Amino acid sequence: MSFRLRVLWLVVLVAVSATAATAWLTLRQASQQINDSATTDRAQLDEVVGRLTTYGSRHGTWEGVPDLVRDLRAQTGQRIHLVADTGQVIVDTDTQEDRTARPLGTMVGVVDPRPVLNLAALPAEPASRQKGVASAIAGYRTGVRFAACLTRESVPVVASPSSTGVPQFDADLGAADVRDRPGVAEIVDACADVAAEPGRHLADAASVQVCGTSTVEALDSCLAQAFTTDISDVAPVPARVYLGARGDPGSVLTAGPLLAAAAGVAAVAVIGTVLLSRRVLRPIDTLTAAAQRLGRGDLTGRVPVWGNDELAELARSFNRMADSLQRGEERQRRLVADVAHELRTPLANLRGYLEALSDGVITPDQALFASLHEEAMLQQRIVDDLQDLALAEAGKLAYHRVTVDLAELLETCRTAHHALAESTGASLRVAAEPVAVHADPDRLRQVVGNLVTNALRVTAAGGSVRLVASRTDTQAIMRVVDTGSGIAADALPHVFDRFWRADSARGRRTGGSGLGLAIARQIATDHQGTITVASEVGVGTTFTITLPRAD
Repeated sequence: MSFRLRVLWLVVLVAVSATAATAWLTLRQASQQINDSATTDRAQLDEVVGRLTTYGSRHGTWEGVPDLVRDLRAQTGQRIHLVADTGQVIVDTDTQEDRTARPLGTMVGVVDPRPVLNLAALPAEPASRQKGVASAIAGYRTGVRFAACLTRESVPVVASPSSTGVPQFDADLGAADVRDRPGVAEIVDACADVAAEPGRHLADAASVQVCGTSTVEALDSCLAQAFTTDISDVAPVPARVYLGARGDPGSVLTAGPLLAAAAGVAAVAVIGTVLLSRRVLRPIDTLTAAAQRLGRGDLTGRVPVWGNDELAELARSFNRMADSLQRGEERQRRLVADVAHELRTPLANLRGYLEALSDGVITPDQALFASLHEEAMLQQRIVDDLQDLALAEAGKLAYHRVTVDLAELLETCRTAHHALAESTGASLRVAAEPVAVHADPDRLRQVVGNLVTNALRVTAAGGSVRLVASRTDTQAIMRVVDTGSGIAADALPHVFDRFWRADSARGRRTGGSGLGLAIARQIATDHQGTITVASEVGVGTTFTITLPRAD
Protein backbone atom coordinates (compact mmCIF):
# COMPACT_ATOMS: atom_id res chain seq x y z
CA MET A 1 0.00 0.00 0.00
CA SER A 2 1.35 3.40 -0.96
CA PHE A 3 2.21 6.06 1.57
CA ARG A 4 -0.65 8.21 0.28
CA LEU A 5 -3.19 5.46 0.94
CA ARG A 6 -1.71 4.68 4.33
CA VAL A 7 -1.98 8.34 5.33
CA LEU A 8 -5.49 8.51 3.90
CA TRP A 9 -6.68 5.43 5.77
CA LEU A 10 -5.00 6.57 8.95
CA VAL A 11 -6.67 9.97 8.89
CA VAL A 12 -10.00 8.43 7.88
CA LEU A 13 -9.73 6.08 10.86
CA VAL A 14 -8.95 9.01 13.13
CA ALA A 15 -11.79 11.04 11.65
CA VAL A 16 -14.31 8.21 12.02
CA SER A 17 -13.16 7.56 15.58
CA ALA A 18 -13.38 11.23 16.42
CA THR A 19 -16.80 11.47 14.81
CA ALA A 20 -18.07 8.45 16.70
CA ALA A 21 -16.70 9.81 19.94
CA THR A 22 -18.27 13.20 19.22
CA ALA A 23 -21.63 11.60 18.46
CA TRP A 24 -21.47 9.52 21.62
CA LEU A 25 -20.59 12.52 23.72
CA THR A 26 -23.34 14.52 22.04
CA LEU A 27 -25.91 11.80 22.75
CA ARG A 28 -24.75 11.54 26.32
CA GLN A 29 -24.85 15.28 26.79
CA ALA A 30 -28.26 15.54 25.16
CA SER A 31 -29.59 12.73 27.32
CA GLN A 32 -28.25 14.48 30.37
CA GLN A 33 -29.92 17.67 29.26
CA ILE A 34 -33.20 15.84 28.77
CA ASN A 35 -32.93 14.34 32.23
CA ASP A 36 -32.10 17.74 33.68
CA SER A 37 -35.04 19.24 31.80
CA ALA A 38 -37.35 16.51 33.12
CA THR A 39 -36.10 17.15 36.63
CA THR A 40 -36.74 20.86 36.17
CA ASP A 41 -40.23 20.19 34.82
CA ARG A 42 -40.94 17.93 37.80
CA ALA A 43 -39.75 20.62 40.17
CA GLN A 44 -41.93 23.19 38.41
CA LEU A 45 -44.95 20.88 38.62
CA ASP A 46 -44.35 20.34 42.34
CA GLU A 47 -44.08 24.10 42.82
CA VAL A 48 -47.35 24.73 40.96
CA VAL A 49 -49.21 21.95 42.78
CA GLY A 50 -47.96 23.21 46.13
CA ARG A 51 -48.95 26.82 45.44
CA LEU A 52 -52.41 25.85 44.17
CA THR A 53 -53.01 23.49 47.11
CA THR A 54 -52.04 26.23 49.55
CA TYR A 55 -54.37 28.67 47.80
CA GLY A 56 -57.33 26.30 47.90
CA SER A 57 -56.72 25.37 51.52
CA ARG A 58 -56.49 29.01 52.61
CA HIS A 59 -59.32 30.53 50.60
CA GLY A 60 -61.85 27.65 50.62
CA THR A 61 -62.67 28.30 46.97
CA TRP A 62 -61.06 28.38 43.51
CA GLU A 63 -62.46 31.85 42.95
CA GLY A 64 -59.59 34.29 42.51
CA VAL A 65 -57.12 31.55 41.54
CA PRO A 66 -56.62 32.88 37.96
CA ASP A 67 -54.42 35.68 39.31
CA LEU A 68 -52.19 33.11 41.00
CA VAL A 69 -52.10 30.96 37.87
CA ARG A 70 -51.10 33.98 35.81
CA ASP A 71 -48.17 34.59 38.17
CA LEU A 72 -47.15 30.93 37.99
CA ARG A 73 -47.29 31.06 34.20
CA ALA A 74 -44.90 34.04 34.20
CA GLN A 75 -42.62 32.28 36.68
CA THR A 76 -42.39 28.90 34.92
CA GLY A 77 -43.00 29.88 31.31
CA GLN A 78 -45.33 26.86 31.01
CA ARG A 79 -48.95 26.56 30.01
CA ILE A 80 -51.07 25.78 33.11
CA HIS A 81 -54.44 24.04 32.82
CA LEU A 82 -56.43 23.54 36.06
CA VAL A 83 -59.53 21.31 35.78
CA ALA A 84 -61.84 20.02 38.55
CA ASP A 85 -62.47 16.33 39.04
CA THR A 86 -65.98 17.00 37.76
CA GLY A 87 -64.47 18.00 34.39
CA GLN A 88 -65.11 21.73 34.80
CA VAL A 89 -62.13 23.84 33.69
CA ILE A 90 -61.19 26.17 36.51
CA VAL A 91 -58.53 28.17 34.66
CA ASP A 92 -56.36 27.80 31.52
CA THR A 93 -53.54 30.17 30.64
CA ASP A 94 -54.14 29.67 26.91
CA THR A 95 -57.68 31.02 27.44
CA GLN A 96 -56.34 33.81 29.62
CA GLU A 97 -53.99 34.81 26.81
CA ASP A 98 -56.76 34.68 24.17
CA ARG A 99 -55.07 31.90 22.19
CA THR A 100 -56.39 28.64 20.87
CA ALA A 101 -56.11 25.95 23.50
CA ARG A 102 -53.33 23.50 22.65
CA PRO A 103 -53.20 19.79 23.44
CA LEU A 104 -52.49 19.23 27.12
CA GLY A 105 -48.97 18.47 28.26
CA THR A 106 -47.89 15.20 29.81
CA MET A 107 -46.97 16.66 33.21
CA VAL A 108 -50.00 16.10 35.47
CA GLY A 109 -50.40 16.80 39.17
CA VAL A 110 -53.27 16.36 41.63
CA VAL A 111 -54.40 19.35 43.67
CA ASP A 112 -56.52 18.42 46.70
CA PRO A 113 -56.95 21.39 49.10
CA ARG A 114 -59.19 19.46 51.51
CA PRO A 115 -57.68 18.95 54.95
CA VAL A 116 -56.81 15.50 56.29
CA LEU A 117 -58.23 14.93 59.77
CA ASN A 118 -55.62 13.99 62.38
CA LEU A 119 -57.56 11.46 64.46
CA ALA A 120 -54.61 10.95 66.76
CA ALA A 121 -55.29 14.40 68.25
CA LEU A 122 -58.81 13.33 69.33
CA PRO A 123 -59.75 11.47 72.54
CA ALA A 124 -59.38 7.72 72.43
CA GLU A 125 -62.85 6.98 73.88
CA PRO A 126 -65.20 6.22 70.91
CA ALA A 127 -68.03 8.52 71.92
CA SER A 128 -65.67 11.42 72.56
CA ARG A 129 -63.84 10.61 69.33
CA GLN A 130 -67.11 10.75 67.37
CA LYS A 131 -68.03 14.00 69.03
CA GLY A 132 -64.64 15.50 68.15
CA VAL A 133 -65.07 14.52 64.48
CA ALA A 134 -68.53 16.07 64.39
CA SER A 135 -67.15 19.26 65.89
CA ALA A 136 -64.29 19.29 63.32
CA ILE A 137 -66.77 18.88 60.45
CA ALA A 138 -68.91 21.75 61.71
CA GLY A 139 -65.91 23.96 62.36
CA TYR A 140 -64.40 23.35 58.92
CA ARG A 141 -67.71 23.92 57.10
CA THR A 142 -68.21 27.21 58.88
CA GLY A 143 -64.60 28.27 58.42
CA VAL A 144 -64.30 27.40 54.75
CA ARG A 145 -67.59 29.15 53.90
CA PHE A 146 -66.30 32.18 55.83
CA ALA A 147 -62.99 32.12 53.94
CA ALA A 148 -64.78 31.77 50.60
CA CYS A 149 -66.96 34.76 51.38
CA LEU A 150 -63.93 36.87 52.37
CA THR A 151 -62.17 35.86 49.15
CA ARG A 152 -65.14 36.98 47.05
CA GLU A 153 -65.03 40.33 48.86
CA SER A 154 -61.23 40.62 48.26
CA VAL A 155 -60.40 40.47 51.93
CA PRO A 156 -57.15 38.59 52.73
CA VAL A 157 -57.59 35.34 54.62
CA VAL A 158 -55.36 33.81 57.26
CA ALA A 159 -55.50 30.02 57.75
CA SER A 160 -53.97 28.85 61.02
CA PRO A 161 -53.15 25.13 61.47
CA SER A 162 -54.57 23.16 64.38
CA SER A 163 -53.70 19.89 66.09
CA THR A 164 -56.56 18.09 64.30
CA GLY A 165 -55.36 19.18 60.87
CA VAL A 166 -58.44 21.34 60.31
CA PRO A 167 -57.38 24.97 59.64
CA GLN A 168 -58.93 27.89 61.44
CA PHE A 169 -59.80 30.81 59.16
CA ASP A 170 -59.82 34.52 59.93
CA ALA A 171 -59.65 37.83 58.09
CA ASP A 172 -56.21 39.44 57.78
CA LEU A 173 -57.24 42.95 58.75
CA GLY A 174 -53.63 44.03 59.14
CA ALA A 175 -52.87 43.57 55.43
CA ALA A 176 -51.84 46.75 53.67
CA ASP A 177 -54.56 46.57 51.02
CA VAL A 178 -57.43 46.49 53.58
CA ARG A 179 -55.96 48.44 56.50
CA ASP A 180 -57.52 51.74 55.41
CA ARG A 181 -60.37 50.23 53.43
CA PRO A 182 -63.80 51.41 54.69
CA GLY A 183 -66.49 48.87 55.56
CA VAL A 184 -64.15 45.91 55.98
CA ALA A 185 -65.49 45.14 59.47
CA GLU A 186 -69.05 45.05 58.13
CA ILE A 187 -67.93 42.68 55.35
CA VAL A 188 -66.33 40.38 57.88
CA ASP A 189 -69.49 40.35 60.03
CA ALA A 190 -71.64 39.66 56.98
CA CYS A 191 -69.42 36.77 55.93
CA ALA A 192 -69.61 35.36 59.43
CA ASP A 193 -73.43 35.40 59.19
CA VAL A 194 -73.32 33.70 55.79
CA ALA A 195 -70.99 31.01 57.05
CA ALA A 196 -73.07 30.17 60.16
CA GLU A 197 -75.09 26.93 59.97
CA PRO A 198 -77.23 26.69 63.17
CA GLY A 199 -77.83 23.12 64.23
CA ARG A 200 -75.40 21.75 61.69
CA HIS A 201 -73.25 20.11 64.30
CA LEU A 202 -76.23 18.03 65.40
CA ALA A 203 -76.67 16.66 61.93
CA ASP A 204 -72.98 15.95 61.74
CA ALA A 205 -73.17 14.20 65.06
CA ALA A 206 -75.90 11.99 63.61
CA SER A 207 -73.79 11.19 60.51
CA VAL A 208 -70.83 9.95 62.49
CA GLN A 209 -73.03 7.78 64.75
CA VAL A 210 -73.32 5.23 62.00
CA CYS A 211 -69.66 4.35 62.51
CA GLY A 212 -69.43 1.23 64.61
CA THR A 213 -67.16 0.65 67.53
CA SER A 214 -66.01 -2.89 66.77
CA THR A 215 -62.32 -2.00 66.45
CA VAL A 216 -60.25 1.16 66.68
CA GLU A 217 -59.07 0.80 63.08
CA ALA A 218 -62.60 0.37 61.73
CA LEU A 219 -63.87 3.32 63.74
CA ASP A 220 -61.06 5.62 62.57
CA SER A 221 -61.57 4.61 58.94
CA CYS A 222 -65.29 5.28 59.16
CA LEU A 223 -64.79 8.63 60.88
CA ALA A 224 -62.23 9.78 58.32
CA GLN A 225 -64.60 8.85 55.49
CA ALA A 226 -67.46 10.66 57.21
CA PHE A 227 -65.31 13.77 57.61
CA THR A 228 -64.36 13.80 53.94
CA THR A 229 -67.92 13.19 52.79
CA ASP A 230 -69.50 15.83 55.00
CA ILE A 231 -67.08 18.62 53.94
CA SER A 232 -67.11 17.85 50.22
CA ASP A 233 -70.04 20.12 49.40
CA VAL A 234 -68.31 23.21 50.87
CA ALA A 235 -64.58 22.50 50.37
CA PRO A 236 -62.81 23.41 47.12
CA VAL A 237 -63.17 20.49 44.74
CA PRO A 238 -60.05 18.44 44.02
CA ALA A 239 -58.53 19.22 40.66
CA ARG A 240 -55.83 18.16 38.22
CA VAL A 241 -53.23 20.57 36.88
CA TYR A 242 -51.54 20.02 33.49
CA LEU A 243 -48.20 21.67 32.89
CA GLY A 244 -46.98 22.54 29.40
CA ALA A 245 -48.43 21.68 26.01
CA ARG A 246 -47.58 19.10 23.40
CA GLY A 247 -46.92 21.83 20.89
CA ASP A 248 -44.23 23.43 23.03
CA PRO A 249 -40.57 22.92 21.95
CA GLY A 250 -39.12 20.14 24.05
CA SER A 251 -35.76 18.63 24.72
CA VAL A 252 -36.26 15.93 22.10
CA LEU A 253 -33.09 14.49 20.63
CA THR A 254 -33.24 13.78 16.90
CA ALA A 255 -30.65 11.67 15.12
CA GLY A 256 -30.78 13.58 11.84
CA PRO A 257 -28.74 16.64 12.86
CA LEU A 258 -26.22 14.46 14.69
CA LEU A 259 -25.74 12.24 11.63
CA ALA A 260 -25.42 15.29 9.42
CA ALA A 261 -22.80 16.77 11.74
CA ALA A 262 -20.92 13.47 11.81
CA ALA A 263 -20.98 13.23 8.02
CA GLY A 264 -19.75 16.80 7.77
CA VAL A 265 -16.86 16.10 10.12
CA ALA A 266 -15.92 12.98 8.18
CA ALA A 267 -16.06 14.84 4.85
CA VAL A 268 -13.86 17.62 6.19
CA ALA A 269 -11.41 15.05 7.50
CA VAL A 270 -11.22 13.23 4.16
CA ILE A 271 -10.77 16.45 2.18
CA GLY A 272 -8.17 17.62 4.65
CA THR A 273 -6.38 14.28 4.32
CA VAL A 274 -6.24 14.55 0.55
CA LEU A 275 -4.84 18.06 0.75
CA LEU A 276 -2.42 17.01 3.48
CA SER A 277 -1.20 14.04 1.45
CA ARG A 278 -0.58 16.29 -1.54
CA ARG A 279 1.26 18.76 0.66
CA VAL A 280 3.33 15.95 2.18
CA LEU A 281 3.97 13.89 -0.93
CA ARG A 282 4.98 16.73 -3.27
CA PRO A 283 8.24 17.49 -1.44
CA ILE A 284 8.74 13.78 -0.85
CA ASP A 285 8.48 13.15 -4.60
CA THR A 286 11.03 15.92 -5.14
CA LEU A 287 13.32 14.36 -2.52
CA THR A 288 12.92 10.94 -4.12
CA ALA A 289 13.88 12.24 -7.57
CA ALA A 290 16.90 14.09 -6.13
CA ALA A 291 17.99 10.96 -4.21
CA GLN A 292 17.76 8.91 -7.41
CA ARG A 293 19.94 11.42 -9.23
CA LEU A 294 22.35 11.32 -6.30
CA GLY A 295 22.47 7.53 -6.53
CA ARG A 296 23.36 7.82 -10.23
CA GLY A 297 26.36 9.97 -9.32
CA ASP A 298 24.90 13.46 -9.91
CA LEU A 299 26.06 15.31 -6.78
CA THR A 300 24.99 18.76 -8.00
CA GLY A 301 21.23 18.29 -7.49
CA ARG A 302 19.51 20.09 -4.62
CA VAL A 303 15.88 20.31 -3.50
CA PRO A 304 14.01 23.58 -2.86
CA VAL A 305 13.12 24.37 0.76
CA TRP A 306 9.78 25.89 1.76
CA GLY A 307 8.74 26.79 5.30
CA ASN A 308 10.11 25.60 8.61
CA ASP A 309 8.25 22.33 9.20
CA GLU A 310 9.61 18.79 9.34
CA LEU A 311 9.59 18.41 5.56
CA ALA A 312 11.56 21.62 5.18
CA GLU A 313 14.07 20.35 7.73
CA LEU A 314 14.28 17.07 5.80
CA ALA A 315 14.99 19.00 2.62
CA ARG A 316 17.69 21.02 4.36
CA SER A 317 19.23 17.83 5.74
CA PHE A 318 19.23 16.31 2.27
CA ASN A 319 20.93 19.39 0.85
CA ARG A 320 23.53 19.28 3.63
CA MET A 321 24.14 15.61 2.89
CA ALA A 322 24.52 16.33 -0.82
CA ASP A 323 26.91 19.19 -0.03
CA SER A 324 28.93 16.89 2.21
CA LEU A 325 29.07 14.17 -0.45
CA GLN A 326 30.06 16.70 -3.08
CA ARG A 327 32.78 18.12 -0.86
CA GLY A 328 33.98 14.60 -0.09
CA GLU A 329 34.07 13.78 -3.79
CA GLU A 330 35.97 16.96 -4.48
CA ARG A 331 38.40 16.22 -1.63
CA GLN A 332 38.94 12.73 -2.99
CA ARG A 333 39.68 14.09 -6.44
CA ARG A 334 42.01 16.69 -5.02
CA LEU A 335 43.72 13.99 -2.95
CA VAL A 336 44.28 11.82 -5.99
CA ALA A 337 45.56 14.82 -7.90
CA ASP A 338 47.79 15.87 -5.00
CA VAL A 339 49.19 12.36 -4.55
CA ALA A 340 49.87 12.10 -8.28
CA HIS A 341 51.52 15.51 -8.22
CA GLU A 342 53.59 14.67 -5.14
CA LEU A 343 54.85 11.38 -6.59
CA ARG A 344 55.22 12.32 -10.24
CA THR A 345 58.28 14.58 -10.00
CA PRO A 346 60.33 12.46 -7.54
CA LEU A 347 59.59 9.30 -9.49
CA ALA A 348 60.51 11.05 -12.72
CA ASN A 349 63.79 12.09 -11.12
CA LEU A 350 64.46 8.54 -9.94
CA ARG A 351 63.63 7.20 -13.39
CA GLY A 352 65.88 9.76 -15.04
CA TYR A 353 68.84 8.94 -12.82
CA LEU A 354 68.33 5.20 -13.25
CA GLU A 355 68.13 5.53 -17.04
CA ALA A 356 71.21 7.75 -17.04
CA LEU A 357 73.08 5.16 -14.98
CA SER A 358 71.90 2.42 -17.30
CA ASP A 359 73.03 4.34 -20.38
CA GLY A 360 76.36 5.25 -18.75
CA VAL A 361 75.67 8.94 -19.02
CA ILE A 362 76.62 9.49 -15.37
CA THR A 363 79.09 7.74 -13.20
CA PRO A 364 77.70 5.94 -10.14
CA ASP A 365 79.23 7.10 -6.86
CA GLN A 366 78.36 7.08 -3.16
CA ALA A 367 76.85 10.57 -3.17
CA LEU A 368 74.49 9.70 -6.05
CA PHE A 369 73.31 6.54 -4.35
CA ALA A 370 72.76 8.47 -1.11
CA SER A 371 70.67 11.08 -2.98
CA LEU A 372 68.59 8.42 -4.68
CA HIS A 373 68.09 6.63 -1.35
CA GLU A 374 66.94 9.86 0.34
CA GLU A 375 64.47 10.52 -2.50
CA ALA A 376 63.05 7.02 -2.16
CA MET A 377 62.74 7.47 1.64
CA LEU A 378 60.76 10.71 1.11
CA GLN A 379 58.30 8.90 -1.15
CA GLN A 380 58.06 6.10 1.38
CA ARG A 381 57.25 8.69 4.06
CA ILE A 382 54.46 10.15 1.92
CA VAL A 383 52.97 6.69 1.37
CA ASP A 384 53.25 5.84 5.08
CA ASP A 385 51.60 9.14 6.07
CA LEU A 386 48.79 8.55 3.58
CA GLN A 387 48.22 5.11 5.02
CA ASP A 388 48.17 6.47 8.60
CA LEU A 389 45.72 9.20 7.61
CA ALA A 390 43.44 6.76 5.79
CA LEU A 391 43.40 4.41 8.77
CA ALA A 392 42.77 7.25 11.20
CA GLU A 393 39.88 8.68 9.18
CA ALA A 394 38.39 5.19 8.85
CA GLY A 395 38.67 4.68 12.63
CA LYS A 396 41.01 1.71 12.17
CA LEU A 397 44.24 3.26 13.38
CA ALA A 398 45.46 1.16 16.31
CA TYR A 399 45.81 2.92 19.68
CA HIS A 400 47.38 1.50 22.81
CA ARG A 401 46.09 3.75 25.56
CA VAL A 402 47.78 4.06 28.92
CA THR A 403 48.08 6.80 31.52
CA VAL A 404 50.60 9.33 30.19
CA ASP A 405 52.26 12.24 32.00
CA LEU A 406 52.41 15.06 29.46
CA ALA A 407 55.37 16.66 31.20
CA GLU A 408 57.44 13.51 30.68
CA LEU A 409 56.17 13.14 27.10
CA LEU A 410 57.22 16.71 26.22
CA GLU A 411 60.64 16.17 27.78
CA THR A 412 61.07 13.04 25.65
CA CYS A 413 60.15 15.00 22.54
CA ARG A 414 62.62 17.75 23.47
CA THR A 415 65.41 15.18 23.79
CA ALA A 416 64.53 13.58 20.46
CA HIS A 417 64.64 16.92 18.61
CA HIS A 418 67.51 18.51 20.51
CA ALA A 419 70.01 17.78 17.74
CA LEU A 420 67.73 19.29 15.07
CA ALA A 421 67.24 22.39 17.21
CA GLU A 422 71.00 22.87 17.64
CA SER A 423 71.52 22.51 13.88
CA THR A 424 69.02 25.32 13.20
CA GLY A 425 70.40 27.57 15.93
CA ALA A 426 67.00 27.74 17.74
CA SER A 427 66.45 26.91 21.38
CA LEU A 428 64.01 24.13 22.36
CA ARG A 429 62.68 24.35 25.92
CA VAL A 430 60.02 22.64 28.02
CA ALA A 431 57.77 24.39 30.57
CA ALA A 432 55.32 21.78 31.81
CA GLU A 433 53.46 20.88 34.96
CA PRO A 434 52.54 17.25 35.64
CA VAL A 435 49.18 16.38 34.08
CA ALA A 436 47.93 12.89 33.21
CA VAL A 437 45.88 11.81 30.22
CA HIS A 438 44.66 8.41 29.02
CA ALA A 439 46.22 8.16 25.57
CA ASP A 440 48.59 6.37 23.23
CA PRO A 441 52.03 7.85 24.04
CA ASP A 442 53.53 6.93 20.65
CA ARG A 443 50.73 8.70 18.74
CA LEU A 444 50.98 11.77 20.97
CA ARG A 445 54.77 11.88 20.38
CA GLN A 446 53.99 11.64 16.66
CA VAL A 447 51.70 14.68 16.92
CA VAL A 448 54.16 16.72 19.03
CA GLY A 449 57.07 15.61 16.80
CA ASN A 450 55.29 16.88 13.67
CA LEU A 451 54.59 20.22 15.37
CA VAL A 452 58.13 20.59 16.70
CA THR A 453 59.67 19.70 13.32
CA ASN A 454 57.49 22.28 11.58
CA ALA A 455 58.25 24.89 14.26
CA LEU A 456 62.04 24.39 13.99
CA ARG A 457 61.79 24.52 10.22
CA VAL A 458 60.26 28.04 10.25
CA THR A 459 62.20 29.43 13.25
CA ALA A 460 65.36 31.35 12.41
CA ALA A 461 68.63 31.04 14.34
CA GLY A 462 68.34 32.72 17.72
CA GLY A 463 64.61 32.01 17.92
CA SER A 464 62.92 29.63 20.32
CA VAL A 465 60.42 26.83 20.42
CA ARG A 466 58.68 26.13 23.72
CA LEU A 467 56.77 23.01 24.72
CA VAL A 468 54.16 23.87 27.38
CA ALA A 469 51.82 21.62 29.39
CA SER A 470 49.09 22.92 31.72
CA ARG A 471 45.72 21.84 33.02
CA THR A 472 42.25 23.00 33.98
CA ASP A 473 39.64 21.25 36.11
CA THR A 474 38.72 18.83 33.32
CA GLN A 475 41.27 19.29 30.52
CA ALA A 476 44.96 18.81 29.80
CA ILE A 477 46.54 21.36 27.46
CA MET A 478 49.74 21.10 25.41
CA ARG A 479 51.13 24.00 23.40
CA VAL A 480 53.95 24.23 20.86
CA VAL A 481 54.94 27.88 20.68
CA ASP A 482 57.54 29.16 18.21
CA THR A 483 58.91 32.57 17.29
CA GLY A 484 59.05 31.76 13.60
CA SER A 485 57.80 33.57 10.54
CA GLY A 486 54.12 32.97 11.33
CA ILE A 487 51.19 32.13 9.07
CA ALA A 488 49.04 34.65 7.21
CA ALA A 489 45.46 35.00 8.45
CA ASP A 490 43.96 33.94 5.12
CA ALA A 491 46.04 30.74 5.20
CA LEU A 492 45.09 29.63 8.72
CA PRO A 493 41.86 27.81 7.65
CA HIS A 494 43.96 25.55 5.37
CA VAL A 495 46.68 24.62 7.84
CA PHE A 496 45.25 21.15 8.49
CA ASP A 497 44.45 20.38 4.82
CA ARG A 498 46.34 17.57 3.08
CA PHE A 499 49.49 18.61 1.17
CA TRP A 500 49.08 22.24 2.19
CA ARG A 501 52.20 24.44 2.51
CA ALA A 502 52.36 27.91 3.96
CA ASP A 503 55.04 28.67 1.38
CA SER A 504 54.01 27.26 -1.99
CA ALA A 505 57.57 27.57 -3.22
CA ARG A 506 58.87 25.20 -0.51
CA GLY A 507 59.73 21.75 -1.86
CA ARG A 508 59.14 18.40 -0.25
CA ARG A 509 62.81 18.12 0.65
CA THR A 510 62.44 21.12 2.95
CA GLY A 511 58.73 21.22 3.48
CA GLY A 512 57.81 17.71 4.58
CA SER A 513 55.04 15.52 3.19
CA GLY A 514 52.27 18.02 3.85
CA LEU A 515 50.23 15.39 5.74
CA GLY A 516 51.62 15.78 9.27
CA LEU A 517 49.08 18.34 10.49
CA ALA A 518 46.14 16.45 8.97
CA ILE A 519 47.33 13.32 10.79
CA ALA A 520 47.84 15.31 14.02
CA ARG A 521 44.27 16.63 13.90
CA GLN A 522 42.83 13.15 13.35
CA ILE A 523 44.86 11.67 16.22
CA ALA A 524 43.70 14.47 18.56
CA THR A 525 40.09 13.89 17.47
CA ASP A 526 40.39 10.15 18.13
CA HIS A 527 41.52 11.01 21.68
CA GLN A 528 38.32 13.09 22.18
CA GLY A 529 40.45 16.23 21.95
CA THR A 530 41.04 19.17 19.66
CA ILE A 531 43.96 20.92 18.01
CA THR A 532 43.87 24.59 17.08
CA VAL A 533 46.32 27.14 15.73
CA ALA A 534 46.89 30.83 16.32
CA SER A 535 49.53 32.78 14.42
CA GLU A 536 50.76 36.25 13.58
CA VAL A 537 53.13 36.95 10.72
CA GLY A 538 56.58 37.94 11.98
CA VAL A 539 55.72 37.03 15.59
CA GLY A 540 55.21 33.29 15.65
CA THR A 541 52.72 30.46 15.79
CA THR A 542 51.07 28.53 18.63
CA PHE A 543 49.48 25.10 18.21
CA THR A 544 47.24 24.08 21.12
CA ILE A 545 46.18 20.49 21.82
CA THR A 546 43.38 19.94 24.34
CA LEU A 547 42.69 16.48 25.80
CA PRO A 548 40.48 15.15 28.62
CA ARG A 549 42.33 14.73 31.92
CA ALA A 550 42.75 11.26 33.36
CA ASP A 551 42.97 12.34 37.03
